[in-house]
Amino acid sequence: MGDQRDDAARALADQIIGGESGHVLVGRDGEVRRQALRLVHEFVVRHDSSYFGYFGRALAVDEVLDTPWTRDDLEWALRLLLRKEPLRTISDAPFWVPALITAALDHAELDGLEDRLATAFAALHETDVGAADGLRRLARLYGTGLGHFNRGVPADLSIAVRHARGDADGLRPLLADPQVHDVFRFAAELATPAPTKAWLREADERLAAAPQAQEALGLLLGAYRSGADPVYDYVDALLRGLVWLRSRVPGDQTTALLCDVAATVATPVRRGSARLVAPKAAAAVVDVLAQRPGDAPVQTLARLSLTVRSRSLLPRIRTALERIGRERGWTPGEALELSVDDHGLDRDGRRTWSMGEGEEAVVAIDAGRARLRAYGNGVALSAVPPAWKDSVGPARRSVTEINRTLSVERLRVEGLFSQDRVWNRATWARRYLDHPITGATARRLIWQASPDGTTWTSGLPERTADGWTLSDLDSLPGEDWRVRLWHPALVGSAEVARWRGRILAAELRQPVKQAFREVYRLTPAEEQTSTYSNRFAAHILHYRQANALMRERGWSANYLGGWSDGYHGEAKKELGGGEWQAVFFHDWVESSTWDLPYCATDQVRFARRDGRRWAITPLAEVPPLVFSEAMRDVDLFVGVTSIAADDDWQDRGEDRFDDYRRRAAFAGLTPGGEMRRDALARLLPSLVIGPRCELQDRFLRVQGRLGAYRIHLGSANILMEPDDAYLCIVPDRARARKVALPFDDDPVLSVILSKAIMLAADHKITDPAITAQLRRSRL
Repeated sequence: MGDQRDDAARALADQIIGGESGHVLVGRDGEVRRQALRLVHEFVVRHDSSYFGYFGRALAVDEVLDTPWTRDDLEWALRLLLRKEPLRTISDAPFWVPALITAALDHAELDGLEDRLATAFAALHETDVGAADGLRRLARLYGTGLGHFNRGVPADLSIAVRHARGDADGLRPLLADPQVHDVFRFAAELATPAPTKAWLREADERLAAAPQAQEALGLLLGAYRSGADPVYDYVDALLRGLVWLRSRVPGDQTTALLCDVAATVATPVRRGSARLVAPKAAAAVVDVLAQRPGDAPVQTLARLSLTVRSRSLLPRIRTALERIGRERGWTPGEALELSVDDHGLDRDGRRTWSMGEGEEAVVAIDAGRARLRAYGNGVALSAVPPAWKDSVGPARRSVTEINRTLSVERLRVEGLFSQDRVWNRATWARRYLDHPITGATARRLIWQASPDGTTWTSGLPERTADGWTLSDLDSLPGEDWRVRLWHPALVGSAEVARWRGRILAAELRQPVKQAFREVYRLTPAEEQTSTYSNRFAAHILHYRQANALMRERGWSANYLGGWSDGYHGEAKKELGGGEWQAVFFHDWVESSTWDLPYCATDQVRFARRDGRRWAITPLAEVPPLVFSEAMRDVDLFVGVTSIAADDDWQDRGEDRFDDYRRRAAFAGLTPGGEMRRDALARLLPSLVIGPRCELQDRFLRVQGRLGAYRIHLGSANILMEPDDAYLCIVPDRARARKVALPFDDDPVLSVILSKAIMLAADHKITDPAITAQLRRSRL
């Protein structure tokens, strides 16, 4: 009989290892099943492979069968697993048999095994390959067993608490309640972004039967208000279910909680990344907020629409805003305008907190930033008094929140440059100038007003006793006048030059580049190619820098790398109020060193929205503002991250790109380079180094005491006269000096000025890396 069982166990193990589904375990003798699974465990531990991903689905069947597991089996299985070096595995298969045994044994039989189970549980989370559903089920099996040593709190639920950065006081005793377990497990089993009506009905029944679960989910979600670390997939699934459970509770408090949770779970894991802290929960909370009343959901969704770079979540956010807009009768774009939070500021951008008799804490927006100031009897104090420590907290938090909103609102207003938006005067004044947040940006921009939509007058906003007007209008515009945002592509070169001069003369620092904004017009070559532009093709970029800059500028892109689908990239951005899409193609380029990846640039294409699809459109049909704004971004990607602009390039040893670098480092200027030449022509006369500088076709020539130098206006690379020898000055070695620029989003211009200031006083340079090059040039 024993030999027959052994033979049957080996045959059963061979079936599972060979890829049979879990049904082969059903109906088998329990002892045969136990022996077979021991053989399978021994095999997968010794032959760990990503091909064993299917084992989880097969072995999980044993969870509902009555296999006669013993403590000795568990000790043996853990000993075999933990003996593996390294313990980090490439599939979850080695973890299944110990997990199944752990779940089958009574808690008393687990005594003394806490450390080994905890080690296995921790190693499980380092697994390289495994189905998300497998990790969730394994975490539950190990977590329930470890809960025996943690006052009944399952370890997988404790992980969900540890991911959150906020306090969860009072939550631990609730998590030990079996009824709370049941509700949380029910939430974690939700497998779709949105639940069915049947699921929601059952959710209501479960919450009604377990009020303590309602309290527990509120406390856990509340802990996520203060931020969170990136969560495991099974924690993400749990949060998704809890968001939908919480959505069943009406009221403003629940809405505020969900808004704060949305801000956390939709946060990129790092700046500019498309990967989110909790993508499943983020999708759920977006859908939930679209159904909640009030302004807070719209404000949260509007902020996310401008900061999220996830290619899956962003369309969901925009769909939610469109739904809200339809329900509230808003035209496209109005949802973002009407949902800007004023944070309790008055029209002048101030809010006051009383700190005692004659003492006030005042938060005020100054030069586009919120700052906290202390006043005593109307006199500004040099610092916030220490005695205010316990009461000034709300004011400090307000500063953080206001600055976050200001940053998002600048992004939104800059997005208007690609749109042909027109407002009536009253709406423009109310939404853009009187609003304390939006006004901080809008009041420093140039606008145009027209009585008939044909003749436009440009000007900066000015407040009069009778209302807002523009600086160049002779009288207050009528109520029926139209207003639009000024763009250099909409006016002639003479007006552009006039405004650039006025902005510099007034020393006005615009919140976004406007007067000096580059304009990109369709070229004859692009008319020939019709549906695509090769203007910025065939450049070699530092990929990580380029990818980060793309995301910072609002482009969503897949991440490239040496894997099967990582060789071709498409960066996409919606413009023109979401009616147009630009696509920038780029490809992975292998590097001689793993930590310095490159990408090669290719075409830029445009598509018009056609329902839920995008239709590729000839460039001649693309609105000029949409085309110019997209190409401006691509020029920025190339100008800032090209290896041609890298002063350290000669140390990299990448000879294969030398021809490209020599060609691109001193090539003809793009509109970005032409704008720098114009800006320098206006700035240099007011600078001390002005008499030592001369603007040439593509260069800024600087006459130092020891020699003369030419700085390229596109790449900021330097040639030394008379033989055009290359001079390497890494930007952080060039001692940057403060120069009043009318904008702050052109890092290349800042580098050019820093290098020019240094070279004009070349006799004072002490950096040996630079002086050695200067000596060689004089030999």
